[in-house]
Amino acid sequence: MVEVGEILEGKVTGLTGFGAFVTLPGNVTGMVHISEVSQSYVNDIHDFLQENQMVKVKVLDVTPEGKISLSIKKANPSAEGKQERPKRNGPPRQKSTPNVWRGSERREEPRSFEDMMARFKQVSDEKISDLKRATDGGRRSSYSKKR
Repeated sequence: MVEVGEILEGKVTGLTGFGAFVTLPGNVTGMVHISEVSQSYVNDIHDFLQENQMVKVKVLDVTPEGKISLSIKKANPSAEGKQERPKRNGPPRQKSTPNVWRGSERREEPRSFEDMMARFKQVSDEKISDLKRATDGGRRSSYSKKR
């Protein structure tokens, strides 16, 4: 039986929207919740894991019923978000809704909270300015037509 705190190697046997099932030595299966896959945010687990992939996991909990809770990110804490995503076959997935607050440029280095707030404020001010220009422009043109 596995013990809490152990670091083991297992095989990903199933992927769901909420996590991954991993078969451990001794033919027992545990579950890695999506929040325990990577140091970074995981929107789609398929971007990080594939079935039959071997992964190192840390045992977080074993319930009295025998359910095993696992973590990939805590099994390798030295990675600190540097976990490499596996390459996917096929066309890239499209996000369902674009993030309108992010500019077209993509930064690879982490940004501070202050940098993100400054960027948010700048983009917000630009959008409000554009909206005011469009609204004021519409009023002027309708006002000028009545004269």
